[in-house]
Amino acid sequence: MSCSTFNRRWAGVILEALTRQGVRHLCIAPGSRSAPLTLAAVAHPRLICHTHFDERGLGFLALGLAKATRQPVAVIVTSGTAVANLYPAIIEAKLTGERLVILSADRPPELIDCGANQAISQPGLFASHAATLNLPGPSPAISARWLVSAVDALLGQHPFGAVHLNCPFAEPLYGGDPDAFQHWWDTLGNWWQSTQPWLQYEAEADIRVHEEWAEMRLKRGLVVVGKVTPEEGKAIAAWADLLGWPLLADVQSQTGQPFPFAEIWLRKPQARQVLSQADVVVQFGSHFVSKQLTLWLANHQPEAWWLIEPVPGRRDPAHHQSCRIEADILRWLAAHPAEKCMAWWPQIARFSAAAREALTTPPPPFGEALLAQRLSDFLPDEGALFLGNSLTVRLVDALGQLPAGYPVFASRGASGIDGLIATAAGVQRGTAKPLLVVMGDLSALYDLNSLALLRQVTAPLILIVINNNGGQIFSLLPTPEEARERFFAMPQHIDFSSAAAMFGLRYACPDNWDDLCTAVMQGWQAQATLIELRVAPEQGAQFLAQAGER
Repeated sequence: MSCSTFNRRWAGVILEALTRQGVRHLCIAPGSRSAPLTLAAVAHPRLICHTHFDERGLGFLALGLAKATRQPVAVIVTSGTAVANLYPAIIEAKLTGERLVILSADRPPELIDCGANQAISQPGLFASHAATLNLPGPSPAISARWLVSAVDALLGQHPFGAVHLNCPFAEPLYGGDPDAFQHWWDTLGNWWQSTQPWLQYEAEADIRVHEEWAEMRLKRGLVVVGKVTPEEGKAIAAWADLLGWPLLADVQSQTGQPFPFAEIWLRKPQARQVLSQADVVVQFGSHFVSKQLTLWLANHQPEAWWLIEPVPGRRDPAHHQSCRIEADILRWLAAHPAEKCMAWWPQIARFSAAAREALTTPPPPFGEALLAQRLSDFLPDEGALFLGNSLTVRLVDALGQLPAGYPVFASRGASGIDGLIATAAGVQRGTAKPLLVVMGDLSALYDLNSLALLRQVTAPLILIVINNNGGQIFSLLPTPEEARERFFAMPQHIDFSSAAAMFGLRYACPDNWDDLCTAVMQGWQAQATLIELRVAPEQGAQFLAQAGER
């Protein structure tokens, strides 16, 4: 039984090293090969353990926790296809920067490529989407110092996205003498009593003031904001206002969107012409939802373009001649203070006001467009919002205006519809705040297993499923009409009442605005509620396509 004992010792060092790197939440799927990791995690006093029977959903649960806590979140899975099911969440984390630490149990090398059960080639499985450390099999001949420094080096060298520790374990996996191999642990000395990593990486904290800033801030500038934090969004909005520069903001910006409905008013040539007077564009964050804003940005090349975001790499799909600045946004703002200047953009405020008038007089009929317009009415106090992909997030971005600093979460890296319920569940657990979730029917179906996670929420959660009978985003695209329904929209002709009952969730299906308001109000008094909003299939997409033409 010495093998099983040392497996636990080995796993214990790995888990302890992760807590020194900021890991507090750990998501576990069932499995036997991963038992040493699971049992070490459960015994650790500083780890909060979450479980899910579906590894794909488990990966997205971890992603949501990482979004909410802004800390690394670990995932434990057994060997085989269980590991591969984490791939979609890892891809999303790579693109948006959330930190996931994947701990995959593995068969020892002698059981690979020989027909052994549940054995696949796992090293490098995630290719460029995750940095990988393929650990050797646990052995007392390998020092604990090597193991802890290897884990620290992997996380220290890769501060964004996912990392993958592949951990082979030989049988037996259970039992043993809990006091054995204590000397192997003791070689780490007083590290066990400290709270610091064994191997520490320190990034340069100073931010250099751009040599052109004194001159640049006196020019006609434009600020564009993608995905940033609530604190960053409010600070950017105040900074732009002091400079007298207009701010165009994504739904994920949390800036309060000073000039909302850009997706609508940017359709007008005169609006694009006014914006083109900007000599300087300063961009914070990335991954814009608005098609019109993305198109305008792609077609404009100012004298200077600065893109500030802590996540490394190229973040500009239009490949402007630009200055890419990898920096903490709040510290960069502090190093580049604004000076009060006269606004050069009064027409932009008029364009935004005209779009508001066109969108609200008369308002759209009861349905997803009206919900997008009035979504702020439903936001819980001291809560958060999670938006699904496809048509849902586009409608809110184009038709709504969210409060400054209000936390908004989405998965806009790969912009897939997979794992959205699980990600929202992770966000709720990570924030411990009431959460409003809005997504489409196909997105909900894609992650139906994760409704099980909503039975364990720590504060009220309302999931509004917009049932427009399929992927109506495709009605905005030039898909052939004769093939659209069967091969693109794929209507399922279902309702979600049985799904809510299956997982023990409260359920409502209002058919007018007053009843929807009542259902939401009642939902904030419960734990988890699924509200199904059945709407005419193309109503929301048509309203968005025709908005601003009146």
